Formats: sequence, C-alpha cells, structure tokens
Amino acid sequence: MTVITIKRAAAIAGLLGLLFNSTQSWSHHAFGAEFDPNRPLILRGPVTKVEWVNPHAWIHMEHTNEAGEKEQWMVEGGTPNTLLRRGLSRRSLMPGSVIIVDGYQSKDRSNRANGRDVTFEDGSKIFMGSSGTGAPKDGRDASER
Repeated sequence: MTVITIKRAAAIAGLLGLLFNSTQSWSHHAFGAEFDPNRPLILRGPVTKVEWVNPHAWIHMEHTNEAGEKEQWMVEGGTPNTLLRRGLSRRSLMPGSVIIVDGYQSKDRSNRANGRDVTFEDGSKIFMGSSGTGAPKDGRDASER
C-alpha cells in the first residue's frame, strides 16, 4: 500500500509541475519584458487588421518609413475591455482607417511596438496603453497624476 501511495504522490507532483509550467507560458508580461522605453517611435498609416484578443489587443498597420518603404507593424494595446472603456472599438479601427501611433519599439527590434496613444484623422486621441506595466511614466495616463 505504501508503494501505491508513493506512486500516486509522484504522479500528482508530476501533473502539478506540468500544470505550473503551462500556466507560466500563458502568463501576462510587463512592458519592460518586451518593449524598450529608450526606443520611442511614431507610426503613421492605415490599419490593415485588428486582433481583439486577451490579454492585449493588436493593431496591424502599414507604416511608410523614412526611405519610402512600406512596413507592416503590429502594435500592442491594452485589453479589449480597457480599450472599449476608453472609447476605442473595432469600428474605430476598421481596415483602411489612417491612424498615428505613439509608442515604443520591441526590444528585439522587430516591427512590433507597444502603443501609448492612437490619434485619428480628425485629431482625436485615445490612450491605448495599460497602466502599471513598467511603461515610462510621462503623465499621459490619468492614473499617473
């Protein structure tokens, strides 16, 4: 009977270890884990696609760089629920909508960025970042004041 108990305990410990490791891969990241606060950028161009998914919405856009070349960028925003409360929705980000994103480039220098603000053609601006994630404090987030 002791052998069965030890085997059962080992099996449970193994399953818990697998569960813990898989939970870690789904965990939420902080700004500083992926994005560089020393690499601010401004992207201008049309929206090509929006992924309204948790834990972060992703806006895909086409940006024309200084050399005149078109680049595809992925811009991370806050959670879909947070963005909706701030006034940003799928309707305001329809493909073809021209936007300006003020944000920070990824540490790996790929065409991924964390969006701080999004500005629309009419001049309206919405804070799209998430608070308390390690992003630079610049006073634009109402929770910083």
